[in-house]
Amino acid sequence: MKTSFELAAEFRDVEGKGASRRLRRENKVPAILYGGHREPRALALDHTKLLVMLDNERFYSTILNLKVGDVSQAAVLKDVQRHPAKNAVLHVDLQRVLENEKIRITIPLHFKGEAAAPGVKAGGIVSHLRNDVEVSCLPKDLPEFIDVDLSGVEMNHMVYLADLVVPEGVEIPELTHGRNAPVVSIHHARAEEVETPGVEAAAVAGAVAAAPAAAPAAAAKPAEAKGKEAKK
Repeated sequence: MKTSFELAAEFRDVEGKGASRRLRRENKVPAILYGGHREPRALALDHTKLLVMLDNERFYSTILNLKVGDVSQAAVLKDVQRHPAKNAVLHVDLQRVLENEKIRITIPLHFKGEAAAPGVKAGGIVSHLRNDVEVSCLPKDLPEFIDVDLSGVEMNHMVYLADLVVPEGVEIPELTHGRNAPVVSIHHARAEEVETPGVEAAAVAGAVAAAPAAAPAAAAKPAEAKGKEAKK
């Protein structure tokens, strides 16, 4: 089975919040490996090396070579729990991969042809409604990403899940469940997205015109005050 990344790990026998905190202080990340008709196993990963791999988009959508000691296991990344404020990984879920069993995994969408789209040439705005999609396939058929070609999309048109071109052997579970969700659209810019220099200029001109009228009114107050003092 073809793999793209080698991820080193070690087994851990002690679990729980306290054990996980101790692991993180040692620059390690607690992880769990499950699936493949076997019992789940608790693992520990090197935090620094994991962060480097997580910066690569392909890491999320390819088969990983998980190596524990001298034993290798094909796996896919299923979930990453990150710290809300720090650049730190708190926990990772990994799933075993069997060569003859389908896997479900989320892969990225790559949008191309936006500049050539008739809708964009007509002044339209591209709205990406999603950036990834879950697919189901055998490990050998797993694509790293799916291209979304916008070069033929007109104004006020959408691209749906059913419009995506997927490799042979790859299915989109949402479609098999009857959910043909929109992926991307090209539409006219909303009113708040359009600059209105004419309106702004009119407002400025109105303010300038009002200023001289306000000045005499302000000047009248001292004159009125002087008249009252003279009567006294």
